Amino acid sequence: MRILTNNTSEKTLISALKKGSERALDGVYALYGKRLYAYCLQFTKFKEDAEEIVEDVFVKLWTNRETIRQQDSLRALLFVMAKNQLINAYRKRVNEPEFEDFVECTEMLARQGEEQPLDYEDFVLQLKLSLHKLPKLQQRIIHLSKEEALTNRAIAEQLSLSEQTVKNQLSLGLKALKEQLKKVSLLFWILFFVNY
Repeated sequence: MRILTNNTSEKTLISALKKGSERALDGVYALYGKRLYAYCLQFTKFKEDAEEIVEDVFVKLWTNRETIRQQDSLRALLFVMAKNQLINAYRKRVNEPEFEDFVECTEMLARQGEEQPLDYEDFVLQLKLSLHKLPKLQQRIIHLSKEEALTNRAIAEQLSLSEQTVKNQLSLGLKALKEQLKKVSLLFWILFFVNY
């Protein structure tokens, strides 16, 4: 008996996948493989890397098939998995925290119907140029907060400042940086400015 047909609904595929059907996995791949590949390629710029990430996503989906909570669609789950794989792959290669911000910014622009204004290298260059325009104290605090992931309290102790001074300088620096980056059409950085 054949499990899948061309008219098989995604809901049926998910149910069969949870029960261990390799055909269902093939069906999910047929639905999303090309879209995930295109999504990954826009960030990696290399076919092999994009293919490897898509493969890793489907291996992870298969490995965790019994714990899938989605019942109607796997789209959101698969794209979140791909995004996480992209960030992990890039961090392994160059260990630059800006890449996560770049992915988030690009996704936000896509949701707003805008094209990606810069490639990743240009994005990082604009970020670094904008950072260097800030006062030295703000540069240092932003670096410790965003790149070293220190809390305001830890930054205050390290720089011998009050915690309120750190909070104020961080807020001022991020606002100024945000304005400078808007001038190069990056608009808003959801992740970079979160909680500030």
